[in-house]
Amino acid sequence: MWGCPVISADSRQCFRYLDIGTDKPSPEVLAEVQHYNISVLDPAEEDSSRQFARRVAAWEQQILASRKPVLIAGGSTLHLQELIFPMDSLPPRSNENITLLQEEETEAGLQGLYNRLKEVDPAYAASMDGLNRHRIFRALDVWMQTGKPFSSFHSVKKPIHGRDRFVFGLNLPRPVLHERINTRVDRMISAGLVDEVRRILAEGYDPALQSLQTVGYREAIRFLNGGCSHDEMVADIKTGSRRYARRQLTWLGRWDFVKWIDADNKKPSEIAELIADTIRRVAAE
Repeated sequence: MWGCPVISADSRQCFRYLDIGTDKPSPEVLAEVQHYNISVLDPAEEDSSRQFARRVAAWEQQILASRKPVLIAGGSTLHLQELIFPMDSLPPRSNENITLLQEEETEAGLQGLYNRLKEVDPAYAASMDGLNRHRIFRALDVWMQTGKPFSSFHSVKKPIHGRDRFVFGLNLPRPVLHERINTRVDRMISAGLVDEVRRILAEGYDPALQSLQTVGYREAIRFLNGGCSHDEMVADIKTGSRRYARRQLTWLGRWDFVKWIDADNKKPSEIAELIADTIRRVAAE
């Protein structure tokens, strides 16, 4: 089953030009294995978990029509949740509310808006990857329109998966996980993350864009604007990445249907075989 098409559930890999900071698959890997949701949007376009789910539905039809299994890989928790526990219908964006929130941001800053979100919807605020401006605005907009927290629109409690769908999680000892995160960040810096961000900004993209207000890009922009030293930038990216990994584990830990695999001291091929064994065993029951 390996070598099958892969749909990336990383909420940032869908944007063009965001390559190093999202750790996209290499051109060699992309040439070897068909990937979806890679570089399909412009950085200035807005995206959401609902839009991602619509894209996945179309891609799944194509892949299944070719009689191949569908592999969805990545760790953006809201994207995964939308596939397993689809969100209820939401009201369309209110331009009037967005204008009010922009005015409030001017006075209180994005941190002030985030503090407000924590008051009205602590569950959703805790799930975000730092101060994600787009998500803060959208969650507050929905609350202002409906009086209900954004997180309450997840009323589907029974996961949409069955004998032909599996959710796997990889588990590592915390020190090993942190070491890998630090190594990954160092590799991104060496590969030219700062230069990548510099090129994106030189193209005229607004640093406040949703796609750029994420771990790695956010810190690199601050460094380029003189807001921190190079060492501080690197340390902040590592800290932010570790925090996000903790949130991922906490989020997935709430789902009792996740099949956890001990990935410590195992090669990717060994992990793949463990996953395949699980699928074969369930299929034979």
